[in-house]
Amino acid sequence: MITGRCECGSIQYQVDGEINDYSHCHCSQCRRIHGAAFASFGGVFRSEFSYVSDSKDLATYASSSNHERLFCKNCGSNILVSLEEEPESYFLSMGSIDGNPACPPEYHIFVGSKAPWFSFNNAAPQYDTLP
Repeated sequence: MITGRCECGSIQYQVDGEINDYSHCHCSQCRRIHGAAFASFGGVFRSEFSYVSDSKDLATYASSSNHERLFCKNCGSNILVSLEEEPESYFLSMGSIDGNPACPPEYHIFVGSKAPWFSFNNAAPQYDTLP
């Protein structure tokens, strides 16, 4: 089981399964939203995801016509993104996950628009857009 939460603890979740996709997104939107050189996401099946807290502080932001981002409106922590083209999955913000869950091999997406001040130091596959 995987557990996670926002910084203030208002939003807590669990996943009765494993991370099945592990990516680092370098698009300008993810950089701005996460305030970092890239955003790391762990893909899980929606059917295995549930909230274990009252989700009254959960807010959504439609960052594009097919992306909905969920975050805590109290502390601002990014929780997950859901993609219209992948209705069976949620992509959890890795920073919201507790502990050190097992992850499949990582990869980098939207490297074509990465921050110019960021340099790679690993050999994970890199894609200019999506693989």
